[in-house]
Amino acid sequence: MSKFQISNIYKAVVIGGSAGSFQGVTKILSALPKDFSLPIILCLHRLKHVRNGFEEALSIKSSKPVTEPCDKESIKKGGVYLAPSNYHLAVELGNSFSLSTEEMINNSRPAIDVTLETASYVFRHKLIGILLSGANKDGALGMKKIKDRGGVTIVQEPSECMIETMPTSAMSVTTIDYVLGVDLIIEFLLELDQQYK
Repeated sequence: MSKFQISNIYKAVVIGGSAGSFQGVTKILSALPKDFSLPIILCLHRLKHVRNGFEEALSIKSSKPVTEPCDKESIKKGGVYLAPSNYHLAVELGNSFSLSTEEMINNSRPAIDVTLETASYVFRHKLIGILLSGANKDGALGMKKIKDRGGVTIVQEPSECMIETMPTSAMSVTTIDYVLGVDLIIEFLLELDQQYK
């Protein structure tokens, strides 16, 4: 019997994280099959003056290539996309990305809220949002938008986080569907993928 209620309606997975999330993200990416069906959009807080290395470090651990999308690039089935350093990454109608250098939000650019909120507007109830360890409240309002529009919300189990502020902030502003450790997040995603096989 499944622990989760999962259908095959979903169009994308967005994962946000900050301090302490790198290990969780790499564990998730390494566990997914090469033919994982849905696009995965990563918005992770990163040093704005260090443009190289992060994408490569994720790609080494990942079963799939990780790329930083260009402005207006189309979102492809099964792609893994990383918000570029010092740019907000938004999802646009028509299934594409846009990049901007607008003001920082929650002292961050890329801001997780921007990616989550715009993705929730485009994908609505067909979006899965995952928020991992982090030291500020970025992502909380984005998770609320996903929930309000009928999508699925998942946060990392706070007791497992290096810094629990990010998931607990989301839990304080909306009802989170699943509070899971990284191993169970992986289990969720693998079960989700089976719906498309």
